[in-house]
Amino acid sequence: MSRNPMVVRTVPALRRTLDGLRARKARVALVPTMGALHDGHLSLVRLARKRAEKVVVSIFVNPTQFAPTEDFGSYPRTWKADVEKLAAERVELIWHPDVKTMYPEGFATRIAPEGPAVAGLEDRFRPHFFGGVATVVGKLFAQVRPDVAIFGEKDFQQLRVVTQMARDLDLGVKVIGSRTVRERDGLAMSSRNVYLSAEERRVAPTLYKAMKRGAAGIRSGEDIAAALAAGEETIRNAGFALDYLEARHAETLAPVGSMKDGPVRMLVAARLGTTRLIDNIAV
Repeated sequence: MSRNPMVVRTVPALRRTLDGLRARKARVALVPTMGALHDGHLSLVRLARKRAEKVVVSIFVNPTQFAPTEDFGSYPRTWKADVEKLAAERVELIWHPDVKTMYPEGFATRIAPEGPAVAGLEDRFRPHFFGGVATVVGKLFAQVRPDVAIFGEKDFQQLRVVTQMARDLDLGVKVIGSRTVRERDGLAMSSRNVYLSAEERRVAPTLYKAMKRGAAGIRSGEDIAAALAAGEETIRNAGFALDYLEARHAETLAPVGSMKDGPVRMLVAARLGTTRLIDNIAV
């Protein structure tokens, strides 16, 4: 039977525990999450295990990255199941602060990222989002002081924002991206997939299929604008409300005109019913 990870909920307790790990010269990896863990999250934990001797998983549903119209109150919370999954992965420590611990009374400091955070992708539709992400991740890095931190590539713009922040602010943590984990039909795993109805779940893999076709066309010489237009038509015809389907430079997220402009990433966001899905693939 797997031993449950230690759960700490206060910064002093976290620091004491981590000081004990570092006294033994252990490298520490952090996997930040909002809970509702699935196989995609667990793949991050497994990568963390390869990069460090000790793995810390944070579980904190961060209110500052949700707009008032978004699903903070209804975001899935599955604490008992999460602990069981992390125990099976031999995670040593769960950092599980509450909102008052992360944002105590009088909290007045925010990180305002630029660069990839203002690329006109997620930030165009969720202008509050990356300030909330950067602030909470900055706090997590300061609290845990990890050697490495693992983020999923599914949230690709977020990965670029966090990587830039860690580098720009000399935070001393190496940010590592982990490949997107998919269902058998190609749908990217996400905690929000539970919101999909049975019919919506059947349609949802269209996003991945449209990107795959578009990426294959671009690689074979098709004009990027034409490939994106065909993908947009496929996605809308399947019943999605499309926010964007874009081809961007894989590092800077700047727009690209052709494969000659650098490594290319295709990114998509669309709403199916009440559920907003995002995904991306390398071209």
